[in-house]
Order: sequence, then C-alpha cells, then structure tokens
Amino acid sequence: MRTLVAERLFDGEQIRSDIPVVIGDDGHICAIGGAVTEGAERLSGLLAPGLVDVQVNGGGGALFNNDPSVEALWKMSQAHARFGTTAFLPTLITDKVEVMQRAADAVSAALREGIPGVIGVHFEGPHLSVPKKGTHEERFIRPLSDAELAIYARDDLGIKVVTLAPENVSQEDIRRLVALGVRVCLGHSNADGATAAAALRAGATGFTHLYNAMSPLQSREAGMVGTALISDGAWCGMIADGHHLCVEAMTLALKAKPRGKLMLVTDAMSLVGSDETSFPLFERIVTKRGDKLTSTTGELAGSHLDMISAVRNIRDWCGLELEEALRMGSLYPAQFLRSSAGRIAVGGAADLILLDDNLRVQKTWIGGREVFSQLA
Repeated sequence: MRTLVAERLFDGEQIRSDIPVVIGDDGHICAIGGAVTEGAERLSGLLAPGLVDVQVNGGGGALFNNDPSVEALWKMSQAHARFGTTAFLPTLITDKVEVMQRAADAVSAALREGIPGVIGVHFEGPHLSVPKKGTHEERFIRPLSDAELAIYARDDLGIKVVTLAPENVSQEDIRRLVALGVRVCLGHSNADGATAAAALRAGATGFTHLYNAMSPLQSREAGMVGTALISDGAWCGMIADGHHLCVEAMTLALKAKPRGKLMLVTDAMSLVGSDETSFPLFERIVTKRGDKLTSTTGELAGSHLDMISAVRNIRDWCGLELEEALRMGSLYPAQFLRSSAGRIAVGGAADLILLDDNLRVQKTWIGGREVFSQLA
C-alpha cells in the first residue's frame, strides 16, 4: 500500500486540496480521502489523471512504421511518459499489409508483457482518399480486403481504432468493422457531408485530426468538417500545436461541439523525447524546424507535440479552465475509447501525473508504478 497526498488533487471532475490517494499492491486505487497515515508521500503540485493519446506514431527516436517492434513501443512509452501520457494507441499510418501484421504482433506482445501505457492500436489507413492523403504514401492506399480484415478481427490487440475515408469503404464494411470491436474514425477523406453522415449512421464514432486532411465546410456543402462539427454524438481529435490548427479553428470547434466530444491528440512522430532533428519516412526525409515537422515533399508530417503541451496550449490559446483542458487530454479520449481511464477513482488504475504550477510534468505513475520523475 502506498499513499500520495498532493497539495491539490484533480479527480477528473473537480480540484480538491490535501486529499490522500491510497494505491494498492495491484496498482489500483483502493481509497481516496480519509486520515493521512504515517509514511504518506507529500507532493507539491497538482495530482491529476494521466493523459490518454489516441494517435501516437512514434517517440524516443522510434517510429512505429519504420520499426513495428516491441522495442519501439518501449521507447515510445518511455518518451511520452515524460509528458504525462499514461495510455496511448501506437499508430501505424498507411503501409504494406506485412507491416500491419508486424505492428499487430508487436502490440499483442506489448500487451502480454505489460509495457506501460500501451492499450491498443490505431491503424490510420490504408483505406484513405488519395486527394486527402497528406503525408501518407499513395502507393499503399488501397480498398479494404480480407487481409486487413483478418488483422482488425484479432482479439489480442486491446482497443482497436481504424481511420478510413467513407467514400472508399462501404457502409456495410463499416458495420462489419464495428461488429469486430473496432472504433471507426473518419479521416483523410474528400467525402461530401452526406457520405460522412451515412458512415456515422453505419457506426463510425469519431473524426481523425479535425480540419486536417478532410473536405472543408462550404456554403452549399457541409463536407467532412461541417459534418464533424454538427454531429453531436461524434468525437473529434484536435492537434493543438499551432501548425495543424489556428486558434480560431479550435475556438469554433469548442463552440460547436458538445462538451466532452473534443479530445486532444498529438499525432506525434519519433522526435518527441529525442534529440534527433530528422528521420526517414518511406523515401522522404522529415525535418524538424522549431516545433514543426515538414517532409521533403512539402507537407506537414505528423507533429512534434506532446500531450501536456497540448493541454497547456488549448488552455492558454482558447481561454479554457484548467479542469476542462485536462479533461480534453484525459477523460474525453478515454470515453471515446470506452476506457475507465481519465479519472482518479476507487477501483481505477493508478495512472497519475504530478504537475507544477506551469503545467510541467514532475512525476508520472502507470498502474501505481512511478515511470518518470523530474524531481531529484
């Protein structure tokens, strides 16, 4: 048993002061509140739920497409834990089916071995729209086939998310994916609003990186963006890095969407948590200038964003209350994934972060085990 007592505790709903959190030997929270016992660890700062990232391409020098292995997942886990991420979906962008199979095998092994933070997998593609491919490799974009369905049907991958373009995947196949336990997101799509809305009726529940790589809202056509904004039941991810979205676009989304349906994602590449400044992506080179990643072919290529920076950015740029900014990085993505994460609650996993007054991560716990500490 271990007891943590922070100056302030954000439990996912409200901030309280000097509340003990008791962690059992199984890594779950067994009590909140009550008397402070002898040996309790006093913490200076804000104790909050760990952050949940639905879209992580890499970190710590490892890119999942380039190295779909358990070793790469360890590096990604360690890199993102430094920035408060306690649960994430390793994300594979459009690639050969053989690479998809290797990625699935790596995720399965990571779940068996208990690599901290890995909770499933996100296949972003390959069933996308060529006109909205972004940095995805056109030669690997293809229709859904039995080979991919066999991967999506696996029951050893934890939480499964697939991003697809609804103009290139039938409503029947979307229903089939949902029946396999897949959370279907719409993205990298040039679909009109009617096609996007039909995909939602077929069971899709989210939109991947809102505004980016999707047909825009126009005066006589809602497009993907308009459909995402008016669909109250659908979740939307946002990359709040200042490059993928401007402040006004984020503010519009916050005004249009019901509370709880916008979630922060990083779309992070391998350079997060690394001193490297470039990396190969298929036959191209992606280079970091400042905190912006650009491919040799000119387009944005993922981000250099981490989750706690996304929380700070949305709070500071859009004037959100701290509690709501934290929910966008923890509770809301957890709810999209149908996960119990995002709260500090009795019976829940002790996935926790300690933040200083500047919203910098001081400590990270996953399953009650301290995996990162900035403190001496």
